[in-house]
Amino acid sequence: MRHLKYSGIAGVIVYWLFVAWSIGKNPWFSFWSNALSDLGSPEMARASWIYNYGLIVTAIFMLAFSVYLVFSAGNKLQTAGGAYVSISSLFLALIGVFHAGTRPHSFVSTYFFVQFFLGMLIYGVGSKDKAIRYGSLLLFALALLGTFVHWPSVALIETYEIALIAVFTLLVAVKY
Repeated sequence: MRHLKYSGIAGVIVYWLFVAWSIGKNPWFSFWSNALSDLGSPEMARASWIYNYGLIVTAIFMLAFSVYLVFSAGNKLQTAGGAYVSISSLFLALIGVFHAGTRPHSFVSTYFFVQFFLGMLIYGVGSKDKAIRYGSLLLFALALLGTFVHWPSVALIETYEIALIAVFTLLVAVKY
């Protein structure tokens, strides 16, 4: 059980390994003008399966992380927060199923981030550990603030939000 707390960090690392592999197959990709999901579009990307399967594999790690959050929860708020993160992991997998260019793609990708950050906030508010409580509040505020910034591309805001997720998973792993 205690090894599950590292599954969030492992998920972030696995995700970026798949992104790097996919970019290697698609040298046209630019963080400054594309969305990360463009790497999973069969119309745009060569070997789009790499990115899409990478999302599904990453979702398994994030689901394991959410299981850790639920089972390590000290109260109902933390349990609810972990449950939200588990739902976000399902939406992460659905991004790989409903790749860029499909009708549900925008919904499932947006809902992944919304669910994760709500779960993080709820889990943090319920935490007795001050670093997790205030860290979660700060990360949620930064995520919200990021939506009001004019980003040059979708890939950059996605990278920013994924970095915030990485910080939360690291914070949980270090503090527990």
